[in-house]
Amino acid sequence: MEQLLKLSPTTSSQRFTCRVSKKHLTKTKILKSKSCFLKNKAGRNNQGRITVARKGGGHKKRYRIISYIRPSLAGIVESIEYDPYRSTNIARIFSEHTNEHHYILSPNGLSVGHFIQSELNTSEPNYKIGNLLYLKDLPLGVFVHNVFFPQKKTAIARAAGCSAQLISKDNRYARLRLSSGEDRLFPLASAVTLGILSNKLHKHIVIGKAGRSRWLNRRPTVRGVAMNPIDHPHGGGQGKTGAGRPSVTPWGKLTKGQPTRKALPNKLIIKKRN
Repeated sequence: MEQLLKLSPTTSSQRFTCRVSKKHLTKTKILKSKSCFLKNKAGRNNQGRITVARKGGGHKKRYRIISYIRPSLAGIVESIEYDPYRSTNIARIFSEHTNEHHYILSPNGLSVGHFIQSELNTSEPNYKIGNLLYLKDLPLGVFVHNVFFPQKKTAIARAAGCSAQLISKDNRYARLRLSSGEDRLFPLASAVTLGILSNKLHKHIVIGKAGRSRWLNRRPTVRGVAMNPIDHPHGGGQGKTGAGRPSVTPWGKLTKGQPTRKALPNKLIIKKRN
């Protein structure tokens, strides 16, 4: 059962620290065949120049390879585990048919011993949490996640606590209401997984101290007004004198309220997000 933990303020860093309990998760060795090591680039490109600021350090970790598209996977849930690369938890599945292990995103309510399978080509689908189905086979009102576009690698609703609710269907499209409040059309042949993703309390986490941010590959942030004029447009001045101009990036681009991309019209979006 997920619950928030507020530490006793024996130190200043613990006074406002808020964490999510991991007692319900299983501590097992990682599957070497379903994991790999990702080199930490520390925000640098192939020329060694910093292109993403405030990155670097962090604890050593391995990337778990998740089976998103699993047209023939069927097996028993062996454990619910923590994933350092995701906000949601993952489930370890053992398939007796192929004698292999797999990792999938763990929906809320999935526990050890449950049996999950793909119901893509069955006449009588089983509406059970964790099963993979097509949108055309689902009843209205159900909550789904990991919505896959046909013949594409992009997916929607993968973060902790995210889901999409099936609102309506017609001959070609199904209308889903996303967690952001946006109503969007998806083809009926889109593959989805039943259930709401786990670890919904992730958004309430309070880091509490700078050291924990360093463990998460986050370096300190320096304000522009604290820099010299050569380092930032906001730098310089006497004391805390402002820049006398709208807030900009280190390269002079507007940073508050200015759109940074061209919003292309999308006919599949019925209602914009809140």
